[in-house]
Amino acid sequence: MIQFPGRYQPRWLSLFAAVLTLSWVGCGQPAPSKPAANSSPATTAAVETNPAPAKPAETTQSNQVAIAAAADLKFALDELLVEFGKEHPEIKATATYGSSGNFFAQLSNKAPFDLYLSADIDYPKKLIEQDLAIRESEFRYAVGHIVVWVPKDSPLKVEQEGMQTLIDPSIKRIAIANPQHAPYGRAALAALKSQKIHEQIEDKLVLAENIAQTAQFIETGAADIGIISLSLAMAPTLKEKGRYWQIPVTAHPPIEQAGVILSWVKDRAAADAIREYMTSKAGREVLLKYGFDEPMKLEN
Repeated sequence: MIQFPGRYQPRWLSLFAAVLTLSWVGCGQPAPSKPAANSSPATTAAVETNPAPAKPAETTQSNQVAIAAAADLKFALDELLVEFGKEHPEIKATATYGSSGNFFAQLSNKAPFDLYLSADIDYPKKLIEQDLAIRESEFRYAVGHIVVWVPKDSPLKVEQEGMQTLIDPSIKRIAIANPQHAPYGRAALAALKSQKIHEQIEDKLVLAENIAQTAQFIETGAADIGIISLSLAMAPTLKEKGRYWQIPVTAHPPIEQAGVILSWVKDRAAADAIREYMTSKAGREVLLKYGFDEPMKLEN
């Protein structure tokens, strides 16, 4: 979904976005709200936006865990689950990536997931308040960061000019994730406002469904520049394709990421095993590799 503040959305860009979404499947980005088969340890299918409510199931030993994960985790979690699988070959974990807000809406209708990894700590807390998640299972696993990102061949000097690059008159479109349901989009919008840039570029903003689609728009030319997560900028598929400048954490509220086990989890022990691995030394090392900070750094 692409939105242009203050104007109608052009038909050509809607069609272009649809083609882009299909072309990016190989990189792990699914078309919004369309299911795909869970055939590997890291599946990128998306569930329907409003699935029919399901009755909570009793915990059983199925050795399978379905994970609803924030899009910024795509590459980090894929790698983490591979390492987890080496220690727990008996557990099959499948991950679906999307915006944290959309997943929250789906989980409020008891979408068939066991573990929820949000890019915003508030969503897991709200699920607990609604008795849809297990209170004692809540955990913080990372602090995320945002960057201004451009393709490698862009003439824009983002490394030297930082956020001021965004006001370059040659720029036609600037991509960010939709702030209404994407925590990274909210952080990007807050940074634009705190740096007093938002009003100058508001008409150029292109709103992507999630942070992964934001990167997709920039990489493929649907936008000239944008704000994405550091974790995606450091991912193998984008690291060699672009350049970035990291936005200071003081420019926006901290992106505190947290997870929770849903109350209808099929195999509580298996979900707990993944939760524990993410907060273990081995799990932390994978997350740090993709630019995430440990949660306790928020308290400094």
